[in-house]
Order: sequence, then structure tokens, then C-alpha cells
Amino acid sequence: MSKFLIIGLGNIGEEYANTRHNIGFDVLDYLAKENELKFKSDRLADMTEFKYKGKQLILIKPTTYMNLSGKAVNYWMQTEKIATENILVIVDELALPLGKIRLGPKGSDGGHNGLKNIQELLKTNQYPRLRFGIGNEFHKGNQVNFVLGKWNEEEEKLLQERIKIAADAVKAFAFVGLARCMNEYNAK
Repeated sequence: MSKFLIIGLGNIGEEYANTRHNIGFDVLDYLAKENELKFKSDRLADMTEFKYKGKQLILIKPTTYMNLSGKAVNYWMQTEKIATENILVIVDELALPLGKIRLGPKGSDGGHNGLKNIQELLKTNQYPRLRFGIGNEFHKGNQVNFVLGKWNEEEEKLLQERIKIAADAVKAFAFVGLARCMNEYNAK
């Protein structure tokens, strides 16, 4: 059975819940709820797993804080013996409009500290990722407050539908592969 490691990036702690930076956690929480799963604390991450159409999906939410996400990714890839092409990192993206998702096989870290750390520890930027648009509606110099800020009421309305689409993309990634998944979901 093929195994896939799905990594949702975010920060642990109540003060970070429902913030833009934690959208990776939110997508994994949606998948867990949809499959009636509970996350359990494990080494460097909260994790759970489920089977989908003959594939095993291991979901992790690193507990290392965003800037050290690579430690958890590297550990779980080694422990579960999962190849780089079978991981998917879900990350917030300022350069995309709110709710837009973009899947890709590689890319720069774009100044994102979580991706930067993953790239340093994996020694490559050639790994699949799902970038979830959080928009960039902030004043110059206010990026940190925006990224770590809570969703407003208007954003919340759009978010649930887009999180479901991102969760569906995660399952499609495991089942039909990245290329077909990109064709279908990058247009949504």
C-alpha cells in the first residue's frame, strides 16, 4: 500500500488557533473530522492516519512551531520511509487571493520560514506543496500581524468551502497523483 505524508503547517497553542498562518492545521483538522479521526501527540507532531482508496495518508501537524517544521517533516519521512514525491506540505500563501489554492511539485520558500526550514533539512526544494491563499490585505510593515491575525467574519464565510476543496485536493493527490490533481484543483 502506498503511503503519503501530509503536512499541515502552523503553530501550536491557543493563541494561534484560527489565524491565517495556521491554514495548514485547519485543512488537516477538516480531513480528521471528515474521517472521524483524532490527532494524538507523537514525536515532533500531532498525528493521525487513514486509508483512502487503497492509499495510506499520514497527517501531521508539527509541534515544533513554524520555523522548525523541517525537523518534524524529516523525522516522519524517515520513520515512515516515505519518498519526497509522496509528501504534500500545506502552507499559507500571501501571494494568492484568499481561498485560492495552488498545487505544485517544487518552488522557492517565498520568504516563508516553515518552507525555508523544510528545504534546509530535506536539502531540496523539489517536494509537492499545496499553497492556500490568505490574501495580502495589510499595510506596509504589518505583514507579521496580518499573517498571525485571526480571520474576520467575511473571510470565515468563504473559508469553510475552500478548506473542503483543499481537503479534497489532498485526497486526489494521493489517489491520482500530483499532475492530475494540479490540472483539476489549480483551476478551482
